Amino acid sequence: MARDRMRKENRTRRPLARIEARLRRLLEGAGALLLAALFALVMTAVVARYVAGAGFVWSDELATWLFLALVAIGMPLAANGVLAMRLDVLVRSLPQGLGRIAAVLADGIAFHGALVLASGGASVAALVGGHSTVLGLPEWLRFAAFAGGGALTILTLLLSAMRERGLAAAAASLLVGVALYGVAQLSLDIGMAPSLVATLFAGTGLLLGAPLPFALLAGVSMTGPFGGLMPEPAIVQTMVGGAGKFLLLAIPFFLLAGELLTEGGLAERLIRFAATLVGHRRAGLAQTALVSSVLFSGASGSSIANAAFGAKVMAPTLVARGYPPANAAAIVAGVSMLDNIIPPSIAFLILASATNLSVGSLLVGGFVAGGVLALALAIGIHVSVRGVVDASPKASAAERGRALIGAMPAIGLGIVVVVGIRFGVVTVTEASALAVAYAGLACLALRSLDGRGVVTALRKSAAEAAAIGLLIGASAPFAFLLAVDRVSEQMAGVVTALGAGPLAVTLLANLVLLAAGLFLDIGAAILLLAPLLLPVAIAAGLDPIQFGVVLVVNLMIHGLTPPLGILVYVVSGIMRVPAADVFRAVLPLLGVLLIALMVLSLGMAAWPALAPSLAALF
Repeated sequence: MARDRMRKENRTRRPLARIEARLRRLLEGAGALLLAALFALVMTAVVARYVAGAGFVWSDELATWLFLALVAIGMPLAANGVLAMRLDVLVRSLPQGLGRIAAVLADGIAFHGALVLASGGASVAALVGGHSTVLGLPEWLRFAAFAGGGALTILTLLLSAMRERGLAAAAASLLVGVALYGVAQLSLDIGMAPSLVATLFAGTGLLLGAPLPFALLAGVSMTGPFGGLMPEPAIVQTMVGGAGKFLLLAIPFFLLAGELLTEGGLAERLIRFAATLVGHRRAGLAQTALVSSVLFSGASGSSIANAAFGAKVMAPTLVARGYPPANAAAIVAGVSMLDNIIPPSIAFLILASATNLSVGSLLVGGFVAGGVLALALAIGIHVSVRGVVDASPKASAAERGRALIGAMPAIGLGIVVVVGIRFGVVTVTEASALAVAYAGLACLALRSLDGRGVVTALRKSAAEAAAIGLLIGASAPFAFLLAVDRVSEQMAGVVTALGAGPLAVTLLANLVLLAAGLFLDIGAAILLLAPLLLPVAIAAGLDPIQFGVVLVVNLMIHGLTPPLGILVYVVSGIMRVPAADVFRAVLPLLGVLLIALMVLSLGMAAWPALAPSLAALF
């Protein structure tokens, strides 16, 4: 009887899996088309500006609208899988029965967040009037797109829940979501700060395994009964405003440039060049993975993309050379954190959008921090790798020269981008579009990329960019609540508890970030905490750019720490190694990274006293 029931369940799940897969392919295809159109638009505007000496007045606004459409299309893709940013490590440790209940509740919270998008977006679309400033398009279109994305997310979540847990569990999750949505419409007289309510509810959803963006939206929605100032239309309006910044268009382009290099095989040329530099040393293959990551960082800007690439390309070679699978995964995950430090860095773009800091200055600071972290990782690998003989013969000068020439197309991408931004030749968004053009032309010139590779790169980049844009948008209403409840003043009190001097503020700010990073994705942590901590740092005399760099380094380390540890989960998932084993194996690298963080922090704290003396010398 049990076997018959299993066969019946399989017959039911297979059609659902096919429908879900087709819907995902359709959404990925639509996202790829939007990203291609976005690139064509921005690149045409760049050519018109720098070649013809004339620009298009309407190009920036249309590009922003296309990015918002990309985020809306990609919402369902960000509800499941790695892009969902689900913290499910605690749920997996529960007994089977409790785990099922937690999964039902988590999906219920996700349904609640999607309902907020669908209903709130429809409400704004029905109420808002007027036309856009330049294009003359009806303003309601932007909000209708988010309403449609919310509705598609509900459908995706329902199909996924039915396939994984059956019709009854899916119906229970939907009922939980509708019930929470109904409670959010009530009016209660309970003296709790709305930001605290949002934090508790979103935190509970995150611990249950709900997707982070939808947990944030559901948390903000639940503040209504507690005197919150953000009804659904306001949530969606704030969300669209948070995601609709022209600077953020650089994110999908940098992702696409990195994917093109990977699909075109140029990333593997970086590995060969790195091997000629350090392959002959102790733990040579692991050191090669590190140097490759440093070089690839100049082209990608995405640690997750680098981790996935390393898990597919470097990790199997490490295992074949005698590295235990968990140690190989730990090395790949550890070195991948550099991509969000060494420019171009998506984390710095998010920080700049949240704080208005100079992107060019942040990128320069990223070079310094990246060098310190790379040195720390090199020492950590040298000390921790034992019992593995993987050194290659030392490469000759001629071999290094040939490998360098082969890797120059990929290395040149990072140089073009960073130099162009730092010296003000092009804007960040223009530089990112030029990076895509450069990567595409380089691959075509070398005949290493075909049409299928381009489409694959577009689909992957569009899905990742939509997930990041959704997170940025979902964080905006949450950040508004924190501002209304004057959480920044309370945060300032915590950070200055040991005094308002540079060293005390540096110490406590790092402790706050280390604690918050355990439970927040780096993007959400930057968006929520940077605007709160930066004014305190400036008041203490700390350089804002240096503080921003240290903040990103601090939070990026949490890509390797439980329970969130997204880089560990990406690598362990691809390599099929238990995440718990990788978390244990990564401890030596985590230790040297924390020491490097301390060195950078102490240098930042000492800078206000040293700067006048250094200025007098030079």
